[in-house]
Amino acid sequence: MKIVGFDVGSKTIGVAVSDALGWTAQGLTTIYWDENDIHSADKELQQIINDHEIEKAIVGLPKNMNGTIGERGEASERFALHIEETFHIPIEMWDERLTTMAAERVLLEADMSRKKRKKVIDKMAAVMILQGYLDKK
Repeated sequence: MKIVGFDVGSKTIGVAVSDALGWTAQGLTTIYWDENDIHSADKELQQIINDHEIEKAIVGLPKNMNGTIGERGEASERFALHIEETFHIPIEMWDERLTTMAAERVLLEADMSRKKRKKVIDKMAAVMILQGYLDKK
């Protein structure tokens, strides 16, 4: 069963997919969207779901450090509900605290330039979200 992982931001959505056995996550793409128009990424999302025969989605839930859910977390929950209702695939929320910071650290250690990091940071965060879920499973 292939699973997709999403790192949802206000302007971009990082996307990662699992292998068919659910062991590894690979970064796929970054989708540019308008958070105020929840349907603005539907075409790209549908293509990914179809092309990769996705059966489940993991959406990063950015909790506050004290465990509460703030504005960004609520936005991620709205996105997850939209995915579930629009594409009819089950969703699980995954605590993504510090994944973007961890992704940034990995890219810095790889000596990647700031310009290149900016292009791949969301995709890398999606990989970390999905791989965390796969490892726990």
